[in-house]
Amino acid sequence: MLRGAEPAVPARVLHVVEGLEHGAVESWLLRMLRHSQRRGLTTDWTFYCALDRVGANDGQARALGARVIHSPVPLGRKAAFVRALRQELRQGGYAVLHAHHDLVSAVYLAAAAGLPLKRRIVHAHNADEAVPTPNRLKQRILREPMRRTCLMLADRIVGNSHLSLQTFLGGQRCRGGRDSILYYGVDPTPFCGAQAGKDTLRRELDLPADARILLFAGRLVPEKNPLFAVDALAALHARDSRVSGVFVGDGALALAVRERAIAKGLEDAVRFLGWRGDVPRIMAGSDWFILPHPEQPSEGFGIAVVEAQLAGLPLLLSLGVTDAPLLPTASFRRLPLSAGPDAWAVAAVDLAGGPRPSARDAIRALAESPMEMDRALDALLALHA
Repeated sequence: MLRGAEPAVPARVLHVVEGLEHGAVESWLLRMLRHSQRRGLTTDWTFYCALDRVGANDGQARALGARVIHSPVPLGRKAAFVRALRQELRQGGYAVLHAHHDLVSAVYLAAAAGLPLKRRIVHAHNADEAVPTPNRLKQRILREPMRRTCLMLADRIVGNSHLSLQTFLGGQRCRGGRDSILYYGVDPTPFCGAQAGKDTLRRELDLPADARILLFAGRLVPEKNPLFAVDALAALHARDSRVSGVFVGDGALALAVRERAIAKGLEDAVRFLGWRGDVPRIMAGSDWFILPHPEQPSEGFGIAVVEAQLAGLPLLLSLGVTDAPLLPTASFRRLPLSAGPDAWAVAAVDLAGGPRPSARDAIRALAESPMEMDRALDALLALHA
């Protein structure tokens, strides 16, 4: 900056999200906001939540200097929702609309039509192409019009991976200056001191000192396939009775996952922890990480996969997990779901027979990747400039 020059005024950004809960998107945005403060950067962010209920991380966002607004009407009331969002965009003096709801971002762009915004950004965070209606016919009918609306009205289309971007573009070629990939920034700091003893974790979970832990960490929802993780755990436990399963997270399948574990006779060998703030420590005390994501559509970007590597965990992954979150240091087996739980158990035993991956090497590899925090934050802020 030239001597005497005024510091640049940050763009006023409205991030439209589902809600400030435990999702990867919202967690990433809060991580970026926190990192901008560490660097002494000023931001002017508002989170506009499509859900009208208070989110678990609303307070954290406000403590970081952001505003949090909840839509006064549910997204299902489309016309009223659009009117309310348009009023906020008009009255709030925003320069940037950053929509984080994939194809549903078409609704947010419609609310912004004709307003004097500097940027209209649509961010694709997965390859699911979900349309929020239980009617499958409506999903098929609405998918392409919503995609075309996004491609026509947005001046920036961003994917959190190559797969997410290409899926969202729906066959269109990438256009320079509009379409880009922005990988999530991942903070390695919590993993640097997470190697506190496995014995302590086992005592806390009331597991035997020699227990070997298969860890599932994420939302308990169909798109993460936690029921298959229970089946793989049962197959692995049958080979080695020391193996226990730990599930960190919550979601629509929570009850079904518990019932499947009971049906498999795993009552004493499985722990359900819900959402936790000490996931790095739990990862560091585990023996494997499992993500049996459905193969179609594939996972856009699995941030828990990155975190598991930073904790030094070997990975059991489905063909639905792409290379995007894998560091050069990763130790993993990628299997088709059709191979069945027994094959996954064999792969776990095979992984356990080799040396445990180096968490230190993974942290060094992260520092050279697009997921390094400074690099990721600079790319995010550049979108708003």
